[in-house]
Amino acid sequence: MGNLLEVERQGSAGTVQMDRRGFIGCLAALSASRPVGAQPAQKVVRIGILTSGFTTAELQGPNPSNATVAAFLRGMRELGYEYGKDFVTDPRGGDGRTEQYASLATELVRLPADVIVAAGPTLPAVMAATSTIPIVMVGGALDPVRDGFARSLGQPGGNITGLSIQTVDTTAKRLEILKEVAPTAAVAALWEATSRSSWQAAEVAARARGWKVVSLEVSDAASIERAFKTGTSAGARALLVVSGGRIFGQKQQIVDLAAAHRLPAMYSLRTFVESGGLMSYGADLIDSWRRSATFVHRILKGAKPAEMPIEQSAKFELVINLKTAKALGLSVPRSLVLRADQLIE
Repeated sequence: MGNLLEVERQGSAGTVQMDRRGFIGCLAALSASRPVGAQPAQKVVRIGILTSGFTTAELQGPNPSNATVAAFLRGMRELGYEYGKDFVTDPRGGDGRTEQYASLATELVRLPADVIVAAGPTLPAVMAATSTIPIVMVGGALDPVRDGFARSLGQPGGNITGLSIQTVDTTAKRLEILKEVAPTAAVAALWEATSRSSWQAAEVAARARGWKVVSLEVSDAASIERAFKTGTSAGARALLVVSGGRIFGQKQQIVDLAAAHRLPAMYSLRTFVESGGLMSYGADLIDSWRRSATFVHRILKGAKPAEMPIEQSAKFELVINLKTAKALGLSVPRSLVLRADQLIE
């Protein structure tokens, strides 16, 4: 019996010794298979994108058809980021339907996105959806401080930073350029709730110069057509379009109605002119979206939006569609043609 127990003890000890040797051997094999100094796989950053006037299909993938989002991706590449390896985008397009912004913002928050790049008109919805995910605003037409997105431009204090395209500040300039083309015409100003501050700036500028401006507030696509009839009935013979999310989404309808009513029109964004509008003066959105990548880069490196100063647009452009001018029977002053950054013929 004693011999049997001794044999069992020796067998158990041998098994333990063999198991230990096998375990150590496995560890050695695993160590040998991993390159010296290898790091854990890098996280692929998820960047949410929310725009106001485009469809989601136009924004998707590494080569989107939308020029502004393509400019953002170009900015990321210039900073050394590779799509699919370092980051991916989860875009949502509001297509000009303001009632969708809240649900689209909520979708990005629930993903969750690591950072959200948001067009100006969508900011209230994104801000309501999250107070923790960093938000980079681009094309922010509103005054970020006055409208409650930041405590100050230098120290935003919350989770929003980015770029403001100063639409309010340049409204008077657009009105002045429009009057160079139609000096004697009364002007109708087309605006919506999200662009109220720009309408107020136009009203102040017109009053100071003794110009008549007719207010045309719109709330949906149907009200836009009614607004044109109201404006022309009131004697307006020129049009100032104050862009907001819904107006931007209905740009082709507005351009077509301006042509049908033979109204020389001034816009804040060049995309209206590319769609057949007469002229635009405002921030270069392509440049702004490209520059927004710098904010995303800094956030990914650990910077806090609360401490990142909001920047204002550095590049503005005057675009004139001479083909549209000819169709309207307008003679654009040579001085204005010479000042244009781009002429569409």
